[in-house]
Amino acid sequence: MKFGTVPAADAEGLILAHGVRLPSQAFKKGRVLSGADVALLRAAGIETVAGARLEADDVAEDEAAETVARAVAGEGLALGAAFTGRCNLFAEGRGLVVVDTGRVDRINLLDEAVTLGTLPAFAPVEPGQMVATVKIIPFAAPRRVVEGCVAAAGEPVLRLAKFAGRTVGLIQTRLPGTRESVLDSTTGAVSARLAGLDGTLAAEIRCAHERREVAEAIGRLRLRGCDTILVAGASAIVDRRDVVPAAVVEAGGAIDHFGMPVDPGNLLLLARLGPARVLGLPGCARSLKLNGFDWVLRRIFAGIEVGARDVMRLGAGGLLTEIPSRPQPRAPAAPKAGGGGAAVACAKPRIAALVLAAGESRRMGARNKLLIEVDGLPMVRRVAAAALASRAAPVVVVTGHEAGRVRQALTGLDVAFAHNPDHAEGMSGSLRCGLAALAPDVDGVAICLGDMPRTDAATIDRLIAGFAPAAGRAIGVPAWRGKRGNPVLWAARYFDEIKRLAGDVGARHLIGDHAEAVYEVESPDRSVTLDVDTPEALDELARAAAS
Repeated sequence: MKFGTVPAADAEGLILAHGVRLPSQAFKKGRVLSGADVALLRAAGIETVAGARLEADDVAEDEAAETVARAVAGEGLALGAAFTGRCNLFAEGRGLVVVDTGRVDRINLLDEAVTLGTLPAFAPVEPGQMVATVKIIPFAAPRRVVEGCVAAAGEPVLRLAKFAGRTVGLIQTRLPGTRESVLDSTTGAVSARLAGLDGTLAAEIRCAHERREVAEAIGRLRLRGCDTILVAGASAIVDRRDVVPAAVVEAGGAIDHFGMPVDPGNLLLLARLGPARVLGLPGCARSLKLNGFDWVLRRIFAGIEVGARDVMRLGAGGLLTEIPSRPQPRAPAAPKAGGGGAAVACAKPRIAALVLAAGESRRMGARNKLLIEVDGLPMVRRVAAAALASRAAPVVVVTGHEAGRVRQALTGLDVAFAHNPDHAEGMSGSLRCGLAALAPDVDGVAICLGDMPRTDAATIDRLIAGFAPAAGRAIGVPAWRGKRGNPVLWAARYFDEIKRLAGDVGARHLIGDHAEAVYEVESPDRSVTLDVDTPEALDELARAAAS
């Protein structure tokens, strides 16, 4: 192809490189100038124009784009009409785009004249959605380049894997305190996902969070013909030997893989029972926000094999907490300062800590339990010191009963105080008092109980590390052997609900109301469940320390 500036008088047959505006009309870029066009140019006083002329071994841009597009398009894709050197490929149904990224690179590395752009591999698409485009950069491509692209493709480079209906069964387990409303919400989220994949929920079983019951439920769903079995445990799977994977094995199945490098969605279990797929769901699957479970479920419904190595290769791009398709980005744009641009960053969450120390210790008898020494320090001081040693800041201690003595026990510690004059009302008043003392810009608060002397900074820091409200992790709860404990980390979005509590109740029942936002942090010992509110509990603590 010859390219350059030529006299307007010699421009007939030239492909115009730049638009030209005449008194009566405009010639657009890419126009092939005719004899009449040349006459108009000369009449307008235009002496030269820039453009290109094709040579014998050139393939015009539209023809070249269509030729390459036909070579790369596979099953389920349709070609649009080529125009201005571009040919687009469109989905003929609903499904996932399967892309051979290596051969896409091979084509793009062949010559700068030809480019192929596609949606990301395994992107979900709707009928008629554009999935790829071939663009010829100059006005023509050398024939050898076009032929080289066809050879590099070899066979279709991308195809549409259409979603196919599957028979899905859902198992949900219960622990003491599990609310039916939470299970109902999970059923709704699963049904909505399946509807988006042209699937339906054929059966659901709810049972205790116990290996034998889960195994029996898996077997019943398989007998009913379910080829995909989803298990939503009341407690997150933390090990291949945990309740849900052990139940799969007991039912005659096999574990393919546990865990995935996608966040949220790390705790996914991939298993099979004969030809049926069994998925142990991460807690984030209770929410409709995009997570790693969606990536795996989509592939299964598109008939794409998913094995351990497929899951382990999902790390690049697997951090989903900040991508634009997720609502409510975790880190808002920082305010503009001095006229400069706003900074968008993955800011560390600002987490405060409340230490509730206002109670009257009625169950302990005449003694104020918070002032009882444990390993040489008042119980409340040990809790406050643990909060101060963590990443939480500030630390606010809510006082009430014997406030002066509690303050004295905390002498020298860098804590703030909030006094609850209505401490006799119970814990709800202390929660309101403590939340009112926090700065309005905190992202969350770790609520610590003053009668849990084994509270440690490491637990609080693990809760903070897992905190990501935009990823569906807005309520952090520590757990030991399936039993949930304290402290609990609450996102600021729940402060108003907590403030509306009344009587001698804490915020724990709200955890059940927002189960889709709960994430668990496993504790290495029972410290997160060990509170000391009776003489018997104090004796037990002393015996444990002596052993």
